[in-house]
Amino acid sequence: MFLDMSYFIFSMKNLFVRKPIKDILHEHPEEVRMKRTLSSFNLVLLGIGAIIGAGLFSMTGSAAAYHAGPAVTISFVIAAVGCAFAGLCYAEFASMIPVAGSAYTYSYATMGEFIAWIIGWDLVLEYAIGAAMVAISWSRYLVKFLSNMNIHISPEWCMSPFDSITNAKGVTVYGIMNVPAAVVIIMVSLVLIKGTQESVLMNSLIVALKLSVVILFIVLGWPYIDTSNYAEYIPENTGTFGEYGWTGILRAAGTIFFAYIGFDAVSTAAQEAKNPAKGMPIGILGSLAICTVLYILFAHVMTGLANYTEFKGQDGIAPVAVAISHTPYGWLKQGIILAILAGYVSVIMVLLLGQSRVFFSMSKDGLLPKVFSELHPRFRTPWKSNVIFMVFVSLFALFVPARVVGEMTSIGTLFAFVLVCGGVLLLRKKMPDAPRAFRVPWTPVVPILGICCCLGMMIFLHLDTWVRLIVWMLIGILIYFLYGIRNSKFRQQA
Repeated sequence: MFLDMSYFIFSMKNLFVRKPIKDILHEHPEEVRMKRTLSSFNLVLLGIGAIIGAGLFSMTGSAAAYHAGPAVTISFVIAAVGCAFAGLCYAEFASMIPVAGSAYTYSYATMGEFIAWIIGWDLVLEYAIGAAMVAISWSRYLVKFLSNMNIHISPEWCMSPFDSITNAKGVTVYGIMNVPAAVVIIMVSLVLIKGTQESVLMNSLIVALKLSVVILFIVLGWPYIDTSNYAEYIPENTGTFGEYGWTGILRAAGTIFFAYIGFDAVSTAAQEAKNPAKGMPIGILGSLAICTVLYILFAHVMTGLANYTEFKGQDGIAPVAVAISHTPYGWLKQGIILAILAGYVSVIMVLLLGQSRVFFSMSKDGLLPKVFSELHPRFRTPWKSNVIFMVFVSLFALFVPARVVGEMTSIGTLFAFVLVCGGVLLLRKKMPDAPRAFRVPWTPVVPILGICCCLGMMIFLHLDTWVRLIVWMLIGILIYFLYGIRNSKFRQQA
C-alpha cells in the first residue's frame, strides 16, 4: 500500500521525534532499581572480558598477511584510539539513560526515531554478521584441532563456495559450504531459545580463560621469535591502495577493528556502577588500554614466530595455530585452540543474545513485526526471533567468505560509532541541561576526533565493503518507510 501524500508529509516532519527519557525509564522499572555494586576495577574486568574475542585470534593473521605485515601492531594502536573516543561518547549516553540498553535505545531518546532505526538496523552488522564471523573462525580452529588428532574433515565442507585451498598434492580444492560454522550457530541458538542463566562465576572463568590464552601465547612464544621476520617491518606498498605501506596499515586498522568490538558493554553497565562519573571512563579507557597492550604484544609475537606471508590462504583465519607450529610446544597448540573454541562459543552467544535484544526493543516499539518480540510460553525467550536469526546467520556462515563477513562487521560498527559521536555533539546543543552522570571531556574536540578516526578507518576499507553497507542501509530505510513509520507505537500515541 502506498502512503498518501498528506501522511507522507506528516511523517517526514516527524522523522526525528524523540521518545522521552522518562518513558524509557518507566519501561524498565526493574532496571531502575538495580544495585550499584560495580567498582571501577569490576568495570575494567568487564571490558576486558567483552573485548578479547574472535577478532584477535582470527582477523590479525589476514590483516598482517594482506595489508600491514608486522606493522599490524601499529594498526592496533590506531584502532584503539578510535575506540577510546567513541567509548567516551558511549559513556555519556549510558549515564543519561542508565538502563541495560543499546545505542538504539539511547538514540531513540536523544536523536529521534529515524536515527534510532538507522542504528538499530546497522547493529545487525555488528551482532548477527559478527556472530557469523566468529562461527567461521570457530570452524577453522575446529578443523585445526581435529587435524592435529589425525581426524580430517573434507575441506570443501569447511569453506564457503568463494574460498579455496591448495592441498599437499598441489590440487586446488574449492569450498561448497561451511558446515561446522552453521552447526555451532544452530547449537547456540537452541540454547538461547531454551534460556540461559547468567553466572558471575562462569563469566569470571571465561575472562580468565581468554586472558590466560593471550598471556600464555605471549610468554611462551617470545623466546622463539625469529627477528628476521621483522626485517621489513612495514612492507613496501605493492602499488595497490591498501596493500602494505601506510595505506595498508590504515586498511588493516579498519579490518582488525573487529577485535575491539564489545567495549560498549562497559557503557551499558552505567546504572550498576558505584560511581558512573568516575567508573565509566576508567572502565572503558582502562580495558581498552590493557587490551591494546596485550594485542600489540600478541601481534608482535605472532608475526615474529611466523613470517606474515604464512598467514595467507585458509590458515590466515587461524593464525595462532600457524604461529605455534614454529614452537616446540605441541601440547600448547592443542590447549590454546581448545580454549579458543570454548571462548568463541560464549562470544557467539553474547552476539546473538544482543541481536535478539535490539530487535526485541524495535519490535516492542512497533518498528518491526511483533514476531521479533513474541515470547515462548514456557521459556520466556523471543524464540521466533532466535529462529529467524539462526537461519539468517547460518546462511552467512555457510556461504560467505570470512574476509567479507569480518569487514562488514567492522564497517557496520564504525558507522554506529560515528553516529554515537555525532549524537553527543547534537545533544550538547539541543539538550545542554539534561542530567549526565558523566560528560565527555573536551567537547567538541573528542567527539569530532572520534568521528574523524572512525570515518578514516572506514574510508580505507575495500570499496565493495562500502557498497554492501550502502545496500544494507538502503534496504533498512525502505523497510522503515514501508512498515516502521506506519506502525510506530510512539507515533500512534503522540
